[in-house]
Amino acid sequence: MYKYYETGFRNQSLSIKEKIFNISFTYVLFIVLLASIGVVMLYSAANGSWRPWALNQGIRFMMGAGLMIVLALIDIRTIMRYSYAFYFFTLLLLLYVEIKGSIGMGAQRWIDLGFFKLQPSELMKIALVLVLARYFHSSSLQAIESVKGIVTPLLLTIIPAFLVLTQPDLGTALMLLFTAGVIFFAVGVQLWKFGVVLLGAIIMAPIAWNLLHDYQQDRVLTFLNPERDPLGAGYHIIQSKIALGSGGVFGKGFLKGTQSHLNFLPEKHTDFIFTMLSEEFGMVGAVFVIILAMLILAYSYSFAYKSSSYFGKLAAIGLATNFFLYVFINTAMVLGLIPVVGVPLPLISYGGTVIISVMASFGIILSVFIHRNITVGKSD
Repeated sequence: MYKYYETGFRNQSLSIKEKIFNISFTYVLFIVLLASIGVVMLYSAANGSWRPWALNQGIRFMMGAGLMIVLALIDIRTIMRYSYAFYFFTLLLLLYVEIKGSIGMGAQRWIDLGFFKLQPSELMKIALVLVLARYFHSSSLQAIESVKGIVTPLLLTIIPAFLVLTQPDLGTALMLLFTAGVIFFAVGVQLWKFGVVLLGAIIMAPIAWNLLHDYQQDRVLTFLNPERDPLGAGYHIIQSKIALGSGGVFGKGFLKGTQSHLNFLPEKHTDFIFTMLSEEFGMVGAVFVIILAMLILAYSYSFAYKSSSYFGKLAAIGLATNFFLYVFINTAMVLGLIPVVGVPLPLISYGGTVIISVMASFGIILSVFIHRNITVGKSD
């Protein structure tokens, strides 16, 4: 559904028409389908009403789609050029959150803009990928293989992850660390260095456990034994499993989910929306959503493979990995396979900054694909 321009573009710029012809419209279609399912489920979550969630989600998706197209048409060299500036700007926003951030649900994660609550940690997921891609694009293999050569990217990763953890937002902090780890692996950082980091993490585990908030410790203990507090910390996951199981193969039908519509299922429009979807559309509906997400992921990684620039490859790999972590953590969380960490299901869960940041990520991935044949120098 998209047209290839395989020759003649190296070290040149593409016209707007050529860029549009290079867009993967199949990729865009998968994104639209996934977002449409999200709007439908939010309509159901409000008991058959467009308000307060479905209409807002649709508007935010349209805004995000516009941003995606704009970013897709921006030259990948321009995106690389402003990677450091975007990273440090987002880091300043995280610091601002620490000082004067808006507090909600016991966490200080947002900047209240009046018409919109901005969550800088979601922007940092993009900023960190871009800054690491820019750093490694400009580095040599010898530098990457040296201990000194990975100190800077480690600091670029650890500082924002620490700031996010103090909000507190354990899920996002872990996503930043795992995404950075995939990029480190992709550029050829030796496995023994990962072993050292893992050993350090094991040694620091008792200290880290004591630094966790009480509710975070409860989430881990509840994961190990949900029945220890069935009306408290274990309530979410117990109700989630009941809803998942009651959906069966084909589900109870649209707007007919008893666990969700009788309000037994908490956070049905955000973190646990996959559970509501599974109850109403069964295993068939759940698998269809997972397949859509995996198709988006497969296309994203294939775009990285086709890119002739190292920056483009790393940026697409990092952003695709971030999308994978969203999907994996959320679905594993509601299935009871990992502790509840408050990570939404992208394009389906209700949210503001999340949907905008995810659509921006898709835009950058599309830019990598559109400009796949353009050579990007180390200093571009």
